[in-house]
Amino acid sequence: MHLITCHHEGRERVGVLYDRNVVLLPPDGWPASMLDLIGAGPAVLDRLRRELPRLAARPDLCRPRDRVELLAPIPRPRKNIVCLGLNYKDHAEESMRAKGLPVELPEYPVVFTKSPTSVTADGAPVPAHAGVTHELDWEVELGVVIGTGGRAIPRARAFEHVFGYTVINDLSARDLQFRHKQWFLGKSLDGFCPMGPALVTTDEIPDPQRLKLFCRVNGVTKQDSSTAQMIFDVATIVETLSRGMTLEPGDVIATGTPAGVGFARQPPEFLKPGDVVECEIENIGVLRNRIV
Repeated sequence: MHLITCHHEGRERVGVLYDRNVVLLPPDGWPASMLDLIGAGPAVLDRLRRELPRLAARPDLCRPRDRVELLAPIPRPRKNIVCLGLNYKDHAEESMRAKGLPVELPEYPVVFTKSPTSVTADGAPVPAHAGVTHELDWEVELGVVIGTGGRAIPRARAFEHVFGYTVINDLSARDLQFRHKQWFLGKSLDGFCPMGPALVTTDEIPDPQRLKLFCRVNGVTKQDSSTAQMIFDVATIVETLSRGMTLEPGDVIATGTPAGVGFARQPPEFLKPGDVVECEIENIGVLRNRIV
C-alpha cells in the first residue's frame, strides 16, 4: 500500500492512495496518525488491506488525490532522521575528488542525523535560507522506516523490522556542512528534509536494492542511479545501527545518495530561489519541491 498523511478539514489524517484517489482512514476505530499505524503492528495493517475496497466505496472517506493537501508521511518523527553519508561508490569518489582528497571508500557506514524540524512535505516550498547559506545542494535518497523495533538485529532478519520505504531529499547547505565539520547543522535547516509523497509498505517492494532513483532540477536530470550501487545495503544498515542502539517503530533512515550532487560538479552548481527539485524512486513516487 501507498500510505499518506494529509491535512483534511482542519486535522491530520492517514490515508491510502487507491485508484487515483485518497481513501482516508475512518476517525473512529483506526490509528489517528502514521506513527500510531506503524506502532499498531502488522495485524492492523493486514486489516486495512482487507477492508480497503469497502472503505474506498464510502463517499465520506474517498477524495480525489489533487483535492488533498499532502503532508510528509511522518510529519514530525519522534527522533532525528538517521542518515548515511558516502554510501554510493561513485558519490564517495566524486566527493573526495571535489575536496582534493585521496579516494578512499568508507570501511564502515558514515552516520549523521537531521533534525525532525527539517521534515517537510511533497509540494511544500523549501526556504533557500539566503542569509544563512549560499551553497544549497540536492541529494535523492531511499528512506527506510522501521516497523518493529529491536536491538542487535541480525542482518538475516533485518527486513522483519522494516515497515516501508519513502523518498527523501537530503538537502544540504554545503558551506555550513564543511565549515562546521560535523554535518548536523548544514543538514538540518528548516525544510531541508522533504519526504514523501507516500510511505510504501514492504510487500510492494520485495527488494529495496533494485530500485532506480533520479534527481532532476528544473527538468534536467542531475542524478541517475540504482540502489544496487549502495556500499552498505539496507539490511547491513539496520544491523549496524541496531548494535547497542534500539531502533523504534517510526524511526526514519536515509540511506545515502549517488553521484551527481551539485558541489562536486565542475563548476559547482547550487540551488536558487525558483528552482524545482524532483526526486524520484521507482515504485515509490516523485517528491517535488520548489526553492523559495
